[in-house]
This record gives sequence, C-alpha cells and structure tokens, in this order.
Amino acid sequence: MSATTLGAGLLAPTRPAAFWPTGWVAALAWIAAAATISLLPDADDLGRTQDLAALAAGIGGLILLAALGSSLPGLAPRLAPLRAAGPWLILLAAGLAAWELATAKYAWLPRPFFAAPQSLLEVFTDDYERLGESVWRSLLLVLPGYALGAGIGFLFGIAMGWSRLVGYWAHPVVRLIGPLPATAWLPIAFFAFSSSRGASTFLIALASFFPVTVLTWSGVSAVSRAYYDVARTMGASPWFLVRKVAVPAAMPSVFVGLFMGLGASFSVLVVAEMMGVKAGLGWYMQWAQGWAAYPNMYAALLVLALICSSAVTLLFRLRDRLLSWQKGLVRW
Repeated sequence: MSATTLGAGLLAPTRPAAFWPTGWVAALAWIAAAATISLLPDADDLGRTQDLAALAAGIGGLILLAALGSSLPGLAPRLAPLRAAGPWLILLAAGLAAWELATAKYAWLPRPFFAAPQSLLEVFTDDYERLGESVWRSLLLVLPGYALGAGIGFLFGIAMGWSRLVGYWAHPVVRLIGPLPATAWLPIAFFAFSSSRGASTFLIALASFFPVTVLTWSGVSAVSRAYYDVARTMGASPWFLVRKVAVPAAMPSVFVGLFMGLGASFSVLVVAEMMGVKAGLGWYMQWAQGWAAYPNMYAALLVLALICSSAVTLLFRLRDRLLSWQKGLVRW
C-alpha cells in the first residue's frame, strides 16, 4: 500500500451511522399510546390511568432519545440491540393501545375476566410486597428442584449412554416412567414426603430429570466410535474418554434437555404450589382466582413469564460460552 493511499484512508471522513426510522415510529407509537390512555375517558372508575400514561410517555421519550443518539458514531454500536428490537417496540405500543381501548375505554371485553393494563399496574404498585414474597418463595422452590433433577439426569444419562449394562436395565424403566406427567405423582409425593416443600421439590426435580436424562443418553450414544479409537491410541483411560470425549460431544443434546426440563419445571411449579403451600406464584394465582382478583392473577402470570424468559436467556448465555467452539461448525 502506498503512502498516498494510506494517507487518503486516514483522512477519509468517518461514515455516519445509519438513520433509524423504526425508532422514530416506535417513539411516536408509544407517545400516541400515552395520549390515548390519558385523554380518552375511562368506561369505569380505574386507578393508575395517569401513571400508566406517564409510563408509556417515558418509554416513548427514551426511545426518542435512542433514535437521536443512533446517528452518533460513538453510540451506534451500543444501540444495536435496541435497533434490532424496533419492530417489536412498535408492536408493543400498538398492543398496549388496543388493550387499553378494548378494556378501559370502551369495555369491549367483559370484566372482570379481562383486566385493563392500569389494573395490572395497580397490582404492581399496591400489592408488591405479597407478590414479591411469592416470587422469592417460587425461586427458592424451583431452583433447587431443577438443579437436583438436571444434575441427576445428566449423570444418569451419561451412565446409560456409556455403559451397556446400565442402559440395559435403566432404559425400559425410563421409557415407562418418563413420559408420565410429573403431576401424576402428586399422591405418592405427598405420601412419601412429610412436608409440601419436599413433595414440590421432588415433583419439579422429576419434571426436569426425564428430558435431561434422555437427551444426555442420546448425545453420548451418538458419539462416533472413531473419536474413542483415536483417543485410545494415544493412551486415554476410560475416565478420560468420558470427560474429554463423550461429555463435550454430547453437550448440544444436553442443553436441549436442559431447555425442555426448564419449561417442564415451571409448569409443575404452578401445580405444586397450589397444594398446601402458603406463598408462591402458584399459590398467589390460586388465591387471586378464588377472590376473582383477575388483575392479580394476570400480574402473577406476567411475572412468571418474565422469570422463565430470564432463565432461558441465562441458559442460552451459558450454552454460548460452553459451546463457543461450535460456532464455526454449525449455523447458529
């Protein structure tokens, strides 16, 4: 490269970041939703209407600032994830406005079965102590149960895939018991455990055990024998083959089982907490349904969905870190 070409490259103006039209549309959509919530009269006496409007306007203002900052070279890389979510931001604003019109403004959907968005906001502002305690109790229940079931399932799946003897005796049992829903074991669980917490932990562990076991066993069994032969020629011991060959090669299948077990654990959590516990999201939803407090039930469902989504995101991050060596081999 000549000095002239190098100098021209250094003196070339920095290319400005691309304009973000979707961000401007999203900001206007949120501001329009805020105006709809604030200016149109409510069909019934509802609280937190103006608070909801202020929240929507604040979100619109933040998106507007992001749209202005997206043209700056220094901020453009940091705002890349937000730019990718632009269509969803528009859809969420339109959904909020439609929800508001159909419930709070014109009552097209019958109450109390369909709650207005400001009613959910009222739950979060007025009943946050009981809801927060329920979230904490649910986490204390689902995390140990999921970890216990996934850990035992991982070890059991490795044993089934590696040892023909273990696979011979365990495979029929797993195929017979595994497909049964974990909630079918409720009578046995409450008979075997003296406390409802122990029974609930057992059911959650059982729900995560089966998919992790089956997918781990499938992953270990599918490892090519050529990998083992190459390692044996270099003097590898059986323990080395399990740790350094079988388990790494089976990890993609293991994570599929972990994802499936996570969803099953949260499903069983709701049912388990409806049986004899005094706190938890399942208990909270049952209590809200018994008192016809449907906004509280919907708020608990929203919190449960956010917790499950956050857990899935963390599991994806863990998978990306542990399986980073696969990025050049498979399409992500």
